[in-house]
Amino acid sequence: MSITVSNLTKIYGKQKAVNDISFSVSDNEIVGFLGPNGAGKSTTMKILTGYLSPESGTATVNGIDVIKNPLEAKKVTGYLPEGNPLYYEMYVREYLEFIANIHHLGSVKNRIEEVIDLTGLRAESNKKTGQLSKGYKQRVGLAAALIHDPKVLILDEPTTGLDPNQIIEIRQVIKDLGKNKTVLFSSHILQEVESICDRVIIINKGNLVANDLLTNLQSANKDSRVIIVQFGKNTDIQLLKNLSDVESVDEVANQYHIRTSDPEKVKKLLLEFSLENNVDIISLQSKSSSLEEVFRNLTGNIQTN
Repeated sequence: MSITVSNLTKIYGKQKAVNDISFSVSDNEIVGFLGPNGAGKSTTMKILTGYLSPESGTATVNGIDVIKNPLEAKKVTGYLPEGNPLYYEMYVREYLEFIANIHHLGSVKNRIEEVIDLTGLRAESNKKTGQLSKGYKQRVGLAAALIHDPKVLILDEPTTGLDPNQIIEIRQVIKDLGKNKTVLFSSHILQEVESICDRVIIINKGNLVANDLLTNLQSANKDSRVIIVQFGKNTDIQLLKNLSDVESVDEVANQYHIRTSDPEKVKKLLLEFSLENNVDIISLQSKSSSLEEVFRNLTGNIQTN
């Protein structure tokens, strides 16, 4: 395992920011780390990168104990923190050279050009970091996290401040990096997580509430299952609402979106309904829960920032 967290606990005063959580991330896996604001995501990431010490528990990166050997762990870890601290008076290349020298890299100039191209910084690479837009500052932070070619990447809100085109580009960068690196990243853009990850870890109020493949979470979340049915002619929506185990019905573009906790039962009832009322079913399909619905059910609220 590239990342292993075991019974990790962090306390601030009387508040347990992280409460006895355990999880692991395999080699070359991209995992989304989700939770509402204040859930403990950034605290966990800071522990994994050696910037905070826990009250109890252990954490390893690439087999290295981050608490006992923080410097060795940092050699194999790239970290983009949420705040993305930069030296604004430094030029982009100057800053990346500074970070590269901290890691005692050889062939510094070649590596700087590689990460500039990888993160799409070429057009802005001759400016001071303080002159860059927020989106390009994020790119510089990502380039700095990549400069020493780490085996593990821990990215806290990596697409913050990027415009839609830049978000798509950085998503692709993360996907490409996941082919030969382990990536743990947090995001409040749930569609982004759906497009990049196969597995998600969700914490809420310091507690681990989910750790599974996205498809499994969506299938298990039956409270939000939707059946989409289209009939050959208009149908009285109230008749559909009266069917057993139907929670709600919405008409969208000549289709009926039926929310139910028992989709298989309702499908059978719809077939019976079509025969009894002499209406053809043009299409009938189940819609899996979105990550947004899974998130809302597990945490009790949804964050959109």
